[in-house]
Amino acid sequence: MYRIAVIPGDGTGQEQVNEGLKVLAAAQKKFNYKMETFHYDLGGERYLRTGEILPDSVLEELKDFDAIFLGAIGHPDVKPGILEKGLLLQLRFALDLYVNLRPVKLFPGVSTPLKGKNPEDIDFVVVRENTEGLYAGAGGFLRKGTPHEVAVQESINTRFGVERCLRYAFEYCRNKRRRKLTLCGKTNVLTYAFDLWERAFQELAPEFPDIERDYAHVDAICMWMVKNPEWFDVIVTDNMFGDIITDLGAMIQGGMGIAAGANIHPGRVSMFEPIGGSAPKYTGKGVINPLASICAGAMMLDFLGENRAAEAIEKSVSEVCSTRLKSLNAGQMGFSTAEVGDLVAEKF
Repeated sequence: MYRIAVIPGDGTGQEQVNEGLKVLAAAQKKFNYKMETFHYDLGGERYLRTGEILPDSVLEELKDFDAIFLGAIGHPDVKPGILEKGLLLQLRFALDLYVNLRPVKLFPGVSTPLKGKNPEDIDFVVVRENTEGLYAGAGGFLRKGTPHEVAVQESINTRFGVERCLRYAFEYCRNKRRRKLTLCGKTNVLTYAFDLWERAFQELAPEFPDIERDYAHVDAICMWMVKNPEWFDVIVTDNMFGDIITDLGAMIQGGMGIAAGANIHPGRVSMFEPIGGSAPKYTGKGVINPLASICAGAMMLDFLGENRAAEAIEKSVSEVCSTRLKSLNAGQMGFSTAEVGDLVAEKF
């Protein structure tokens, strides 16, 4: 029995989460696990109604779950940054979800903007440090609002934080992938932060003699993700660079509608979500693509140890993409949001 906290989020988040839960319910009947879900009203509507984003009491409750299943966050009537910092970043920091795991996988039948590339070429994973870097919130203003204003944003990188992220990437590479790990950085310019990253990377290497290692600057990573995505197996990087290259990854795998991610602390409650936004203009129309949420559910099952169920969901998504959907774009799939969920669920 797994206890799952569900945060449907804003806009089309509820619709996407509903289909993710539908598929999880279908899978549990076949694979003999059980899930008990508890819904939490967190997001833009609650903030507008009460002024609350993430009450301390709710945060304490979330710590006791096996996992958190999150929908898209973002409300058109809430200033950008409020929900992102107050809910998403707060959950990551307060729960110490130090790994952001992002598979970049092109399913058969899905179009990629990369000419001549196919599913065999686009299948890698980005491991992003999730609690430090520029997102740690260090910095401030001097003489704000004057012609002499100064804004400082500091990138915080600790040996502890860097090393545990790298260690996770090495171990993930050993257990799951083709055993090639690429460090993405900018050692020629960011000479302090990425000197630490590169030294820690090399010092951990003797513990993992079976892992092939290489390094590339972040700008080169972006070029090669477009030109030669087949070069990559697992990429590990800091918070900011990881945020950027995973959005590029989503585009080459077919778009935000298929991109899922995990915020992980091994052995503790972790959070799983679609990468895309809340798409408020599509709310209630039943046209949003729910596959990212469904794939996030598969990642959650894999984290919980239900590996066969996770693999079965991914296989079902692959079959639906290759044989049934006209497109991954909202309103162009050839099916409604609920019907896409049905197509995946009926495979069980």
